[in-house]
Amino acid sequence: MRLPDEPEPPLQINIVPLIDVMFALLTFFIMSSLFLTQSNGLSVNLPKAITAQTQNPTQITVTIAPDGHLALNRQPIQLDALEGEVRHLVQNNRESLIILNADKDVKHGQVVEVMDRLRHIKDLKLAIATQQP
Repeated sequence: MRLPDEPEPPLQINIVPLIDVMFALLTFFIMSSLFLTQSNGLSVNLPKAITAQTQNPTQITVTIAPDGHLALNRQPIQLDALEGEVRHLVQNNRESLIILNADKDVKHGQVVEVMDRLRHIKDLKLAIATQQP
């Protein structure tokens, strides 16, 4: 019971729970934005390489599936048509980078054959996709 002569205690707003909630939301948005990446290739099991480096995103991805089928930017393509289609895609951008996603179970000879076809295109940079162990 308070006496009438006692002053009222000052009102306070406790902001510590608000700060906790804000940090939790910030953490959620940061973590969820890490999973918003764009993938142009088909799902394959990439070989592991310790010296693997991340390349800048590219518009051109050649994928060799485990069964040997080829895809250019997720669209099925035959080996004979690959060089012409890639030439058409890079005609405006001479500094193009082609990412070759070859499943680790694909035969080495098929990977070399695809690389040989792509190397006929002038000023084309070719990279092989890998995963870090």
